[in-house]
Amino acid sequence: MQQLSQIPVAPDSAAAPATRRQQAAAGVRDSFSAGLGIFPLGIALGLLILQAGLPWWLAPALSLSAFAGSLELLLVGMVAAATPLAAVAVTVLVVNFRHVFYAFSFPLHLVKHPVAKAYAVYAMIDEAYAVNATLPESERSALRLLAMQMACEVYWVGGGLVGVALGAALPAPVKGLEFALCALFTVLTLDAFRSPAELPSVLLAGVSVAVALVLTPGLAMFTALLLFVGLLLARHTLAIRRPAEKRADA
Repeated sequence: MQQLSQIPVAPDSAAAPATRRQQAAAGVRDSFSAGLGIFPLGIALGLLILQAGLPWWLAPALSLSAFAGSLELLLVGMVAAATPLAAVAVTVLVVNFRHVFYAFSFPLHLVKHPVAKAYAVYAMIDEAYAVNATLPESERSALRLLAMQMACEVYWVGGGLVGVALGAALPAPVKGLEFALCALFTVLTLDAFRSPAELPSVLLAGVSVAVALVLTPGLAMFTALLLFVGLLLARHTLAIRRPAEKRADA
């Protein structure tokens, strides 16, 4: 019995750390749920670009340079209408300003290499943030995160190219694609209603839209976005101060 007790026991394979290949494969698997929405929306982008009379190469160019679905769908209409550059720049800032809030809880600290970290910042889209938020802290890793983000970009760029190919093959334009962006945000809003923690943000968005429609009906969307960003900043500031005040009182 004493000899048997001295025989080394192999560690549990489930507790062993995942290899780099396993981490990358896990990241690709994580992206599948997001890809179900990213790929069809990329197809809509490619179709919209052709139907707006813009060159086909604008689909991959926008997807690689901006990599922000909601913004790219907006930019198609702005480019087709020859919108002034200043208006485009302000729109980009306001629409993508929400990513500043993502950075507060996105695990960029896991990525050490400066080039890899720069890509993680560039590819920090809504879907990547949502997928990562569902993962336990113990299962997160830099390679898993980057693999998931790269897969999401492949879905988006690939969807745009498929949309361009479909647009060139279809005999007539597809109507209603301009509603894709509105439908996307409608679904995201409905999802936010299901999370009690996000209800304050939904209410703030409703207040912003109502005020914008009353004060500046001609620029309602732009005013609502600016007001919503300000309200989100105020909410974030209050959320930081409350724990500090509680610790001071204790």
